[in-house]
Amino acid sequence: MDSSEENDADLQSQIEEIEALSSIYGDEWCVIDEASRVFCIRISDDTHQPKWTVCLQIILPPDYPSSAPPIYQINAAWLRGRDRMTLSNSLEELYVENTGESILYLWVEKIREFLMEKSQSAEGPEMGKTMTTEEEGHDYDEDDLPDYSVLKLANQSAQLFSDASDDEELPPIKHGETITDRRSTFQPHLAPVVTPKQVQRVLNNLYENKKIASATHNIYAYRIYFEDKNSFLQDCEDDGETAAGGRLLHLLQILDVRNVLVVVSRWYGGILLGPDRFKHINNCARNILIQEGYTDTSEETSKAGGKNKRSKGKKAK
Repeated sequence: MDSSEENDADLQSQIEEIEALSSIYGDEWCVIDEASRVFCIRISDDTHQPKWTVCLQIILPPDYPSSAPPIYQINAAWLRGRDRMTLSNSLEELYVENTGESILYLWVEKIREFLMEKSQSAEGPEMGKTMTTEEEGHDYDEDDLPDYSVLKLANQSAQLFSDASDDEELPPIKHGETITDRRSTFQPHLAPVVTPKQVQRVLNNLYENKKIASATHNIYAYRIYFEDKNSFLQDCEDDGETAAGGRLLHLLQILDVRNVLVVVSRWYGGILLGPDRFKHINNCARNILIQEGYTDTSEETSKAGGKNKRSKGKKAK
């Protein structure tokens, strides 16, 4: 089968899958942008009295399902740290086990199973641990839908499932100085990365640290440069701090750093910081990038003047 025939077959499979999902899930299934193949579905642990709810956003690449997985984002203010990583790993395993097949129904039911297990083992987010976040009490709303211009930056993130071997070396992880304001504490972490699998390994390693895992938010962004294609693989995660991941990725783009992952942990202190929280997140990230030689202070000065200068970057080891 040539590539055009394969693409036609993929498109037909997508149409059939979307029709089936719409029939199964009804109003829970939502078409965001049919032309761009962007969809979302609201998933709960219980249809009548839901305690735990997430919104799964999906982009279907042209070569799904034959050779690429859906690009996805799980959106829920309460889903952070180890829970988010556990669920993402489950979806990855499902894809690997069913490569080349339509996967969305299996993903939705896996997420529902995860929510049901969570419901049986703990009280709901509104009755259990208090949401200590700037987005307090904001569990799910139509306005929670993410900025799809950011989600589309992950258009090559299918490589998370296929690139590199499981025994790939863990990159060295650096930890930066903390910033504290009104009892909230921010700390950056940085690692050189050249494959998506390394990104995942670094995140898994960070979440093994109890202090980092207990952070209210672990916001991250990464950029990987593919020299042979002259293109970037880049993505970000808010971890419940709405818009913070996109702002962090924008900083990496402005500084033109490459082959690097930056994570900023925030421990919320009980006092709302408003827009200052974004300033502290970006300052943390900027400081550790300077510390590790990915940019320098002279370039920071030019950035402050509104210019988008290229940085030297740093070779990934």
